[in-house]
Amino acid sequence: MRGAALDTQTVAGQGIEDIAVTAGAAIGALDAVVRRQERWAGAWRQRLALSAAAVTARQAGRVEDEAALRDAVLLTRPGGNVGPAGLFFLAWRRLASRPADDLLTEKNVAAVLEDLGLTLNDEAVSDLTDDLRQLAANTGTVETLVGAFAAAERYGLRRVLGAWLADVLLAQRLGWTHAIPLLGAKATLVVGTCRARRPVTAALAAGAETEADWAKSLLAAQARAALRAIDLFAELERRADRLLAVAPKLRAKAADVVVEKAAL
Repeated sequence: MRGAALDTQTVAGQGIEDIAVTAGAAIGALDAVVRRQERWAGAWRQRLALSAAAVTARQAGRVEDEAALRDAVLLTRPGGNVGPAGLFFLAWRRLASRPADDLLTEKNVAAVLEDLGLTLNDEAVSDLTDDLRQLAANTGTVETLVGAFAAAERYGLRRVLGAWLADVLLAQRLGWTHAIPLLGAKATLVVGTCRARRPVTAALAAGAETEADWAKSLLAAQARAALRAIDLFAELERRADRLLAVAPKLRAKAADVVVEKAAL
């Protein structure tokens, strides 16, 4: 299974069932990785969150790269001003670090909206969270993926929120303890899937794309993101193994903690 097999031309020539099978295989492979529960998995999720934040920043017209975003957050005192781009990193860190089951509460949804520079009144936030709970409970995998983006657009919010919500809903569906930042790092691709560059619902109504086309594009993006996450996991595993081999030789009491954080 290779990401090259999911390029735009190939996706356009396949039926949604074929793309769904490929995406399901990629997510299945990712699920096996997640369930290993490696002690450095938090560092893995944080690296993916950083990548997603950098793409989110570019989409918002910011110039900060991953290094700048990391420094803005890690070198700022808790509660300090991390800047607009740094808030994007906080939004994706929230997804990667908080229990997946708690992410779609009104409090957390309101917080991530603020971090992403989006606004909804309290009533709209409550309605959005209700919609998401119903979406998670009453739809299949494909419908949930498409529905996450449609929900964001119904409330006039950018697609980056759709990507954030889709990642959370996937984690909850699969029973993961923490969500994995996937589609945020594919935001450019996700935005580009709508050929008319209009909201999904408007493009579908205008006939620019069929619902199946949109679903295929999202499934392909999710599969690519899953494969990328697995590749990063393998890279960090090699580095972590070397670091953990060194840990028993260190005499400092906090050596294990330092070694684990070094994987970041």
